[in-house]
Amino acid sequence: MHADASSPRDRAPAAASPAPRGNATAAPRHLGAVVADRLLVVASTIGAVVPLGALVAMVVVLLVEAMPAIRYNGWHFLVGSGFDPGNFYGAAVRTGGIVHLAGASYGAWPLILGTLETAGIALVVGVPIAVGAAIFIVEKLPSRLAGIVGLALELLAGIPSVVIGLWGVLTFGPILSRDVFPVLAHLPNVPVLNIFRGYVGNGEGLLSAGLILAIMIIPIVAATTRDLLRQVPETTKEGAEALGMTASETFFTVQARWIRTGVAGAAVLGLGRALGETIAVALVSGSALSAATNIYGTMTTIAATIATQLDSAQGDPTGLFVKTLAEAALVLLAMSLLINVGARYLVRRSARGAALPIGVGL
Repeated sequence: MHADASSPRDRAPAAASPAPRGNATAAPRHLGAVVADRLLVVASTIGAVVPLGALVAMVVVLLVEAMPAIRYNGWHFLVGSGFDPGNFYGAAVRTGGIVHLAGASYGAWPLILGTLETAGIALVVGVPIAVGAAIFIVEKLPSRLAGIVGLALELLAGIPSVVIGLWGVLTFGPILSRDVFPVLAHLPNVPVLNIFRGYVGNGEGLLSAGLILAIMIIPIVAATTRDLLRQVPETTKEGAEALGMTASETFFTVQARWIRTGVAGAAVLGLGRALGETIAVALVSGSALSAATNIYGTMTTIAATIATQLDSAQGDPTGLFVKTLAEAALVLLAMSLLINVGARYLVRRSARGAALPIGVGL
């Protein structure tokens, strides 16, 4: 027999290899990853639920507070005019189980109309200016100067609304009534321009409030449009120019198609601010609880009325005035939600099936 050539080391039974040193820390590391994942899920869930919960809580609180006013005012509140809390010095009376001051009558139609009118003026004036400013910054200015102008534009968005409102009532409004409104009032007798005819007032009123809101929404729309324009591929623009298109043709044919949905979304954001702006409008509108007689006439909005009338409302011993302001806040909230949901639906519908991705899904 031949001796086994294998060495004793080879013939020794294989011993279990020791566990790698890294396994001692694998479990703690795995546990830490699981905990981090769970924390991320919890945090993201809270982030998604809290805004919705806050909105629901807000609606419920306003609805509970406004219910006596809703029962007392009925549908007249939405279509009627006149915001009269009644006789503060007389005895309280009861109507339909609701205690109120004698002669109390509330109609919010002038407030609703003023809110819609000022927001409409802000969009008509502000959005084209904002888009034009964004195009000028991106396409015409040198990069260094564009950064400075863009920063100044963004700083405009950070100015408190009370400062803008004070500037509007002390400086901007008087300049408009002295130098601009008289020119508009004497434009040619064309049906479209007849809305500018009439007494121009002293600078407080519908048009002044709308222009102040336009100034306030310009930074939002301009900054968004600027960022969208920067995302348009240079090769796309160069291809259009190589085909012989002018600068305007390149913008409307190529760039506008890339950014149109995003600009519409930015306009929705500006509309949301215009609907809810309070102090600036309260200072510039004239705070008249009636509809404007012409485009220069004094008026008010729902948000401005709540701010200016809250102190007086607290003097109503029956509490109905405060509850009516809560009803007005509920109407403003419903208007904002409906308009924003409708506008976003139109944005999504216009973007559906589009091959260009910029701004889709806003």
